[in-house]
Amino acid sequence: MSIVSILSVNVVDNPCSFFNTVQFEISFESEVDLEHDLEWKITYVSSAEKSEYDQVLDSVQLGPIQKGVSKFLFQAPAPDPEQIPSDDILGVTVIYLSCLYQEKEFSRVGFFVRNEYTEEFKEQHKEELPETPNVENIQRYILTTKPRITKWTIDWD
Repeated sequence: MSIVSILSVNVVDNPCSFFNTVQFEISFESEVDLEHDLEWKITYVSSAEKSEYDQVLDSVQLGPIQKGVSKFLFQAPAPDPEQIPSDDILGVTVIYLSCLYQEKEFSRVGFFVRNEYTEEFKEQHKEELPETPNVENIQRYILTTKPRITKWTIDWD
C-alpha cells in the first residue's frame, strides 16, 4: 500500500508553443505525516530510441508533508530543442511526472505529447515544409485523456 497517492494531475496552458513553460497542477494525499520530503520530477523523452536524450526539465523537493490533501503548481522550463535529435522534434513523444520518497520512485504519471507545426505555418508552407524543424513554429499538445499511471511498492521507513 502506498502512503502517498496522486489524486490528479492537470496540464496547464495546453496546447501551447513548444517554448512555453511546462505546467502541471498536482493534487495528492498523504495518509501520514512524512519524515522526509517528496521529490517531484518532470522528464521529457526526447527520443524513443535513446534514453540518453531524456531531459529532466526540473526537480523539486516538497516538504514537510503532513497528513491530508495537498495541491501545488509545478512549473518547468520547456525542453531544450538543441538536445533533441532533429528527426524527433516533430511527432509524438512522452512527458512524465515522477514522485520519489528517499530517492525511491513510487509513482509515475506519463502523457503522450504531440509536437506539430501550427496551422498557420502549415498553411504558409503547404507546398514544402522545411527539412530542419522550425521550432519557433511548433506547437506542443499534451494528450491528457489517457495518462499512463505506474506505481511501485517502496519501503516508506
